[in-house]
Amino acid sequence: MKRESVFLAVMLGFLGFSTANAQINFGDKALGAVQKGIAGLTFSDAEAAQLSKEAVAKMDAEHVIAGPTNPYAIRLNKIFGKYTNAYGLTLNYKVYVLKEVNAFATADGSVRVYSGLMDVMDDNELLVVIGHEIGHVVNHDSRDAIKAAYQKEALIDAAASQSNKIAAITDSQLGKIASAMIDSKHSRKQESEADTFAYDFMKTNGYDVNAVESAFTILAKMGEGAQSDFLTKMISSHPDSKERAENAKKRAEKEGVYKAYVHKMPVVAKPKTTTKKTTKKTTTKK
Repeated sequence: MKRESVFLAVMLGFLGFSTANAQINFGDKALGAVQKGIAGLTFSDAEAAQLSKEAVAKMDAEHVIAGPTNPYAIRLNKIFGKYTNAYGLTLNYKVYVLKEVNAFATADGSVRVYSGLMDVMDDNELLVVIGHEIGHVVNHDSRDAIKAAYQKEALIDAAASQSNKIAAITDSQLGKIASAMIDSKHSRKQESEADTFAYDFMKTNGYDVNAVESAFTILAKMGEGAQSDFLTKMISSHPDSKERAENAKKRAEKEGVYKAYVHKMPVVAKPKTTTKKTTKKTTTKK
């Protein structure tokens, strides 16, 4: 009885919530579960992917994206383009032109890499980070993260509406859900499993697994030095990078493949340019 009273009080407190922003409806099938209450809310992979797709579309519209001839886009396509269909996912990838050191993958298979990360990591190290983020999707961590964000935002409107579309989401709420996907703080176990996934990804595809230690070492050094302000959400929402680097090293040693990784300067592909040949017009005197 006490629990029900608290729940009712919370719901009544939300009745004044304004829904003046544009409504984004994800369909009764994906959102009808809200009617079952907070405790019973379910979220399938398909529903998480649907909501993630909309949230990523909003983020894409608000960021500068490297075009197909941009050196960053050319480089990412070169090293990651072959993995558009992997692990039962259809992956789409883009570069956000930002100095922030970050990358994320969402439940719908969207992979977004910040140009700032590409500036400090070589191709192998970059694949480690991308592999880690994809690991969160494969392990359903991304689904759980967007579910939590959805519960927090959508249930406000659910309490204020009596219609069968009680979980329609405002544009403002969608933005908050999008931000929450990037800021997601996974459990220590989830992060460890995603690290293992990244190592296995490198090993299975024939890359140097020692790049795993190197990638985490770079993040650790940046977090300690003058560049700490350069980092944003990725390091602050993840476990200690030093420890993760050490774990990767221990596994490589155990497998008898450890060798100090030599960081290579990122190779930036320059867009092709075409030059027009000009012909000199000559005149002859009569």
